[in-house]
Amino acid sequence: MLTTEFVQLVLLFGSGSIFFLFVVLGIVLKVTTTPFPKIVRHRDEEYYKDPATGDSRPFASLEDKPTLKLSVIVPAFDEEKRLPAMLDECLEYLQARSKAEKDFTYEVIIVSDGSRDRTVKVAMQYVSRFGADSVRVLNLIENRGKGGAVRLGMLSSRGQFLLFADADGATKFADYEKLERSMMEMTGSDWMRNALVIGSRAHLEEEATAKRTIFRTILMHGFHFLVWTFAVKKIRDTQCGFKLVSRSAARKLFQVMHVERWAFDVELLFIAQSYNIPIAEVAVNWTEIEGSKLTPFWSWLQMGRDLMLIWFRYAIGAWQLRKEHSN
Repeated sequence: MLTTEFVQLVLLFGSGSIFFLFVVLGIVLKVTTTPFPKIVRHRDEEYYKDPATGDSRPFASLEDKPTLKLSVIVPAFDEEKRLPAMLDECLEYLQARSKAEKDFTYEVIIVSDGSRDRTVKVAMQYVSRFGADSVRVLNLIENRGKGGAVRLGMLSSRGQFLLFADADGATKFADYEKLERSMMEMTGSDWMRNALVIGSRAHLEEEATAKRTIFRTILMHGFHFLVWTFAVKKIRDTQCGFKLVSRSAARKLFQVMHVERWAFDVELLFIAQSYNIPIAEVAVNWTEIEGSKLTPFWSWLQMGRDLMLIWFRYAIGAWQLRKEHSN
């Protein structure tokens, strides 16, 4: 009898302690965070260089009306080795489309996320080759994280539709057409309609699992479970770095997104889902490229923590969405 009472007392004390910790955490988060993100942009980051004239010119604003069909945002951190192959494939495709279709205009914005190597120099070679109207480099003074780099690239874009693509070139750029078809079906080519199309590797999961170690497979399934539990339930692959968004939707999503590192994709989809923005998932070809900055255990542990905090912060109102954007 004494043992049973002791167990009940321990359970009661434990439950009370957990509840108390959640209350304290909620108060701390309410006090230390702001409902909407403070987007920091240094003055030098508002300009791009035109090698043809030597001038520094101001980037466009996402709030402006679009002047191009497509903007491609390429976040890059220490990518001097992998970036050229990706840009070669990307620009070859874009040039071919622009020659075949008069109304297909584009820009590529390479966002160097505080790179310490020759990423900026490599990127500027493409600006010199293709011209600053087609290729621009946004050189961030300090590292923000992939999400922060993507956000600032989006805020500097001119396109009706905006694609962000990883610098490693893991997704074949020709697969853009798959995302484009889905986007046109949802928007009718109207950039003022909200839509988000994401590339997906879910169809490759069985093959990829066979090549992974048991440890990495457990981490992967654990991460998917956390995503399903705390954030997005209907999307099978949230992390593929190949996502297309209409300009209207981009204005709503990137102005309120807080997470700037690995879990930013999940918050982006969480916000889109909360705003009832139509989301489509499209299978793409994907090949793992050596040189990833993602370390399986620590990066996934960080993402798991961020996932729970994303849910908790929105649940207690520490982070908020703009009511005028809700559908």
